[in-house]
Amino acid sequence: GGCREEGPLPLRAFHPSLLRLTPAAQFLMQGTAECRFGRGSPPRRVRFLAHYFYNQQEILHFDSDLGAFLAVLELGLPEARSWNSRKDLLEMYQAEVDLFCRKNHEAVRAIVRQVQPTVTISPSRNDPLSPRTLLLCTAAGFYPPEIEVRWLKNGRRATEGVFYGEVLQNGDWTYQTQMMLEDTPQRGDVYACQVEHASLETPIAVQWGTLLHGRSACSQGWMDGWMDICLYWL
Repeated sequence: GGCREEGPLPLRAFHPSLLRLTPAAQFLMQGTAECRFGRGSPPRRVRFLAHYFYNQQEILHFDSDLGAFLAVLELGLPEARSWNSRKDLLEMYQAEVDLFCRKNHEAVRAIVRQVQPTVTISPSRNDPLSPRTLLLCTAAGFYPPEIEVRWLKNGRRATEGVFYGEVLQNGDWTYQTQMMLEDTPQRGDVYACQVEHASLETPIAVQWGTLLHGRSACSQGWMDGWMDICLYWL
């Protein structure tokens, strides 16, 4: 996953040999360009895709991850073979990662509002006599609303006892969401709520775990009895 931007290809991206695929005026040849961005600012991963359609069916595309044209239909096989044999053409398309994708991404980011989430963990017990603990992770005050939140237990993603909340509007053009984890922590267990968002260059994680010693090893955070909470940038 990642963001996408679609639009017509630059004129130089259309290759003359495509004209051979259009025997009559009633048949339509189209091309679109697509950029897919990984998370971070600037994005750590950028992928450029150029799609070609003949009579509304995609016949081949270029993928910058592979550095080559791929035929989608048999009709596109001759062109894919021909274009892949041309080093200058492949280099031109590969250059669109920077010339088309990264350049447009910088322009869009300049006008798109982004607000980083604040992430907190609230531990509680429904029954003081029960060993099970509820951990509530809250990500609040972020924009845009798309966000990924996950629970980790001892470094691995937790799937049991996880309850997902909806993304809710705050009324000030920001959003919040919550995710709950119910588990029976053992001494030494470490839990973390990890959040990925477009406003963050790297994921942020708030860690909650049992103390192995009398003092917390956290450089920042707060301590609640025998538990501690720390903020980490991954």
